[in-house]
Amino acid sequence: MTFNFSSVIEHYAERHPEREAMIYEGRRLSYGQLQERCEALACALKERGLEAGDIVAILLKNCPEFLETIIAVNRLGAVALPVNWRLVGEELVYILNHSEAKLLVSEREFAPVVEAVRGRCPGLHSVLGVGEDVPAGWLVYDELVAAHRGRHVPAVEVGSDDLHRLMYTSGTTAYPKGVMISYGNLYWKNIAQITLFGITAADRTLIVGPLYHVGGLDLPATSVLYAGGSVVILRKFEPLALLEAVQRERVTNMWLPPSMINMLLQAEGIWNYDLSSVRFIIDGGEKMPIPLIEKLLSLFPQAWFADAYGLTETVSGDTYLDKAKTIEKIGSVGKPCLHLELRIVDENDQPLPPRQPGEIVLRGPKVFKGYWKDPEATAAALRNGWFHTGDIGYLDEEGYLYIVDRKKDMIISGGENIASLEVERVLYEDPRVLEAAVVGMPHPRWGEVPVAYVVVKPGQTVTAEELRAACQAKLARFKVPHHIFFIEALPRNPSGKVLKRELRLRVAEDLAASAKGASSSQPAS
Repeated sequence: MTFNFSSVIEHYAERHPEREAMIYEGRRLSYGQLQERCEALACALKERGLEAGDIVAILLKNCPEFLETIIAVNRLGAVALPVNWRLVGEELVYILNHSEAKLLVSEREFAPVVEAVRGRCPGLHSVLGVGEDVPAGWLVYDELVAAHRGRHVPAVEVGSDDLHRLMYTSGTTAYPKGVMISYGNLYWKNIAQITLFGITAADRTLIVGPLYHVGGLDLPATSVLYAGGSVVILRKFEPLALLEAVQRERVTNMWLPPSMINMLLQAEGIWNYDLSSVRFIIDGGEKMPIPLIEKLLSLFPQAWFADAYGLTETVSGDTYLDKAKTIEKIGSVGKPCLHLELRIVDENDQPLPPRQPGEIVLRGPKVFKGYWKDPEATAAALRNGWFHTGDIGYLDEEGYLYIVDRKKDMIISGGENIASLEVERVLYEDPRVLEAAVVGMPHPRWGEVPVAYVVVKPGQTVTAEELRAACQAKLARFKVPHHIFFIEALPRNPSGKVLKRELRLRVAEDLAASAKGASSSQPAS
């Protein structure tokens, strides 16, 4: 048995060559056409010396060539490395050198950064350009595919433990770590999703999240391809373009992170589309505020909103909230998927009883192999047979998981634990609040106290006193933010996660500005 991802595409190309595989900006690729293009690319790369185990970095916005490259590279037994296109030069240099990538697949839009870093990456042999107007000195993707059309190269036999993909984590605290995802990890993730959601060849998933992210690539796009379904690809996220694609292509499912859901629900005219084809929407990336869940359910009343929890290290999708429990268990991220065990443990790795917060640990065949060239980080994360996520949560009496916070984001005030997410949820309940983030601030008496950063929706006004009053009505006194700062946007890393460390660093500066009357923050009484 081979676990090669490219063999899945070949299977459907042989049995259903005319079935639609990919739709993108007016282009429609059948499975037969997709297989022909992927084999042609694999032949071209093999002729240029690409071998099993070599790393191929992909710096592209969403397009069919992104997925074609992964399939073609896997066919040769080589390893795909999706790269976040929001990275700056130094970050890209680090990832290309640390991964020892031999080939970079990119496009004209990223030529300035590629040319700036290329000379600093001695192991990078070539750059392959996708699209029109490929820069001089780059190989041309379309030319290679055209020149090798009709050629055949057999898929390399790979086992479940062989490396399918490298994905570098966001690096919120230090250098990003390369997550080693095996073919077995991908296989068991796909089996879990296909089983849970009943995914079939009739499904059509919308890819709107970036394909460099595990959410955009695997929730549930790779699962839909495993089932012989179709993927509808959007190059970038635009609220009305998303809804138009859903209506036109009769999309049945999609992954949307909270940031996209927030922007979608703020857009004008969202109620003018036929969205009845959508069976399920998977959420993930950050904890979803309850008011957003409620509004999304009103826009897609027939859809299963599967509030989810997952990590790059597990190929995403570790827990999902059951459709029947969407309202009853709102705020929960559900139960573990098929073939995955989950525990809540204390600082000594001992299991905790229901309702007692602790670290979330996971065990199962979709848990990653380790971190690329980082045995210390691997040993720290994979202890005693369990993956230690660094996330804090608890299980209720029925086994439903609730996320409390990241370990590093917990605020300890006078010996009491304050989950920033709990305070943020209260702030999000105000309809004038677009975004909110809560961090700890040093305090001489209590050790730490919470402070909040709030982004107000355009055209709206709200005061710190109003938000604090709402918190006082719903939270214990020690959880109420001591200061509320209003800012234009929350700082985020290239994957869209809020950079709370940057907020913690700016608290002192914002307090000084507040003392001079330059801030709209008000201290707690």
